[in-house]
Amino acid sequence: MKQKCNILIPMAGRGSRFEEQGYTDKKPFIDVNGKPMIQRVIENLNIEFDKNFKCIIICQESDYEEYDFSLFNEIIGHDNIEIIKLNGITEGAACTLLTAKEFINNRIPLLSFNSDQMLEMSKEHNKTIWEMKQANELENIPEKILNQELDKIWNAMKTCVERGLTTEGILPGGLNTKRRAKQLHESLQNDKENAGSSDWLCAYAMAVNEENAAGHMVVTAPTNGAAGVVPATLYYYYKHKAATPEQIRQFLLSASAIGGLIKHNSSISGAEVGCQGEVGSASSMAAAGLCAARGGTSEQIENAAEMALEHHIGMTCDPVKGLVQVPCIERNGFGAVKAYTASSLSLRESGEHLISLDQCIAAMKRTGLDMSNKYKETSLGGLAVSFIEC
Repeated sequence: MKQKCNILIPMAGRGSRFEEQGYTDKKPFIDVNGKPMIQRVIENLNIEFDKNFKCIIICQESDYEEYDFSLFNEIIGHDNIEIIKLNGITEGAACTLLTAKEFINNRIPLLSFNSDQMLEMSKEHNKTIWEMKQANELENIPEKILNQELDKIWNAMKTCVERGLTTEGILPGGLNTKRRAKQLHESLQNDKENAGSSDWLCAYAMAVNEENAAGHMVVTAPTNGAAGVVPATLYYYYKHKAATPEQIRQFLLSASAIGGLIKHNSSISGAEVGCQGEVGSASSMAAAGLCAARGGTSEQIENAAEMALEHHIGMTCDPVKGLVQVPCIERNGFGAVKAYTASSLSLRESGEHLISLDQCIAAMKRTGLDMSNKYKETSLGGLAVSFIEC
């Protein structure tokens, strides 16, 4: 299916981080395995752009004169391209974005590449993050179908949790890992007075990841190894706070918006960046979703997503015996707890904070690139080699 949206590419910054590392080409044109970086980024979107919709590029006039911008015709696949040339650096990404204001049709969805732009559009159009995500989806499918698909995802998540909470036994794979979610849940039900949110969240997340470890149905959110965080956080809100169907949809739309940003600007793969990209991304998505469902502003939602991700930076992926069991099952519980905590903290503040979500995503990517391959899903380091099988 062709993507019916405008695409906006702001590439008018200094690129100082890359200059410091010795690169001479501007960031979009740095060679990455034989292709310019910007081409790799757009190809990674894996979508076909409709020629009836515009591609808007914002660049420095000096860069336009130095580089061959005709390559964008090939990358985008059509020539409906508007190039905005600036003479000088703006105050930031949001200000750069606004230089394209006259070329943006507000009735057409806009694909942007970072959270700064997302927040600026939220202010400009007076829409929340979930409303912008919904508007994009409604360009391709009717609202009735969208709601049905969102409800289908939620029902699948709910089923995963509830199956995991009622199943006992030993998980396959040879570690003899015992399912624990059912017993934990029963313990909490028998002692509700002393059961806190962290206890319930861990039970729900572990239930899902035990289902995953058993080879049963889960919702990839954003990966199977991290599939327990988003459902656990949402199920807790549904079960303990009486979430409405509309709030559940707002949660899922907001979570998907954040997940998309992380995927396109960094990675959700443990094999690429370690578990920070899997459980860290899931926690960030869940924090944003819960904050949105609880009525948070776009700034608070972005703050929640950043906090949850920030506190997973550097997390390795070192599964024992290569199985998504230890430490993965428990780790999803801790990811859900961090998501809930980040959401609660953000709702008690204005949304102003020092490190932006974009900066946090970039930090995660750089950390992942620096991380040894021993800690990227290979089971060659960390807990995987600390466990002695007798």
